[in-house]
Amino acid sequence: MTALEVVDIWKTFAGLSVLRAVSFTVKQGEIVCLLGPSGCGKTTLLRIIAGLETPDRGRILFEGRDIGPVPPHLRNFGLMFQDYALFPHRNVFENVAFGLRMRRSTQHDSSERIAQQVREVLELVGLRDFERRNVHELSGGEAQRVALARSLAPRPRLLMLDEPLGSLDRITRERLMVELRDILTSVHVTTLYVTHDQLEAFSVADRAIIMNLGQIEQIGTPEEIYRRPASEFVARFLGMTNLSPGQVLSTDAVACEWGVLHSVVDGFRPGDAVTVLIRPEAALLMTSTTEAYSTLPRHTLVSGRLISRLFRGEHYRIQLQPAQGKPLTFHLSTIEALHVQPGELVTLAINPLGVVLLPANARREKASVQANPSSPASLL
Repeated sequence: MTALEVVDIWKTFAGLSVLRAVSFTVKQGEIVCLLGPSGCGKTTLLRIIAGLETPDRGRILFEGRDIGPVPPHLRNFGLMFQDYALFPHRNVFENVAFGLRMRRSTQHDSSERIAQQVREVLELVGLRDFERRNVHELSGGEAQRVALARSLAPRPRLLMLDEPLGSLDRITRERLMVELRDILTSVHVTTLYVTHDQLEAFSVADRAIIMNLGQIEQIGTPEEIYRRPASEFVARFLGMTNLSPGQVLSTDAVACEWGVLHSVVDGFRPGDAVTVLIRPEAALLMTSTTEAYSTLPRHTLVSGRLISRLFRGEHYRIQLQPAQGKPLTFHLSTIEALHVQPGELVTLAINPLGVVLLPANARREKASVQANPSSPASLL
């Protein structure tokens, strides 16, 4: 069942277009992340849905009803910002109970009922027995959970979170990503989550909406978007830099500035102009233990000089300058120590599943990229 429907939303500020033809739907109980760089329009869109801004054109429907005329305080939507602003002069219980008391005049909730709801939501966010704690006694993560509990306590029809973890340190933020998804899923609340952080969005969301310059670039599950970016912008926003104009040669090969690469050619025909993406995790360092070519069917070998080698814990980040084309960046497994150093010549095997073809940018569609027969890249 569709809970939220955003239909053809446009918005300008001082003649500057910040939202253009934005449309999407959110299912009941679904967690959808609006993901994009600063200034892409995601917070403005959230404010329009909340009723805090009015669109120039378009409609917002909730459960099939146009809520444009409905004032914000009657929409029963929860809204939580990065600056969640707990009341410093009130304890945890009073902060969480604030919204419940505000609506008591219309809901006729008793003090006992409010107290029970506060206890239930504090237990939900992992803060049982925190009712009498003063706000200044809380850690950053605990304060964030209190703010979440305050947003959830009135049982909103739609919960909107704007960079809710942005002010936390990395370790706390990564822990709360998992906890937050578990909490939102357990209460089955329809959620819109705004962030510019890919890891945060992919950890929390059922689906993500990638935005750029006021428009939607791509909608899909986190895995769909990562495995198949819809455009060069999406790939670069996700941190993928191995991109080149290219041309499809056959049903399993493509030419680009790095030579001829094996690829899974899906949806394109020989002769089509494309943008070639090599995923950072697509490479395997060829050593004496990995040179059994029979175990690497249809991989492409790329040789070059190592520019940099950075240990990142879960992977090595390396940069390689091949014989032709711009430098390539890869993430190599740290299961085995990497013994090569900058300046050394290395050979990498590129998995064809990690060579992704994207639609060519308009300015590149007439480009013709020919394979260089003398390229060091070779096909297994």
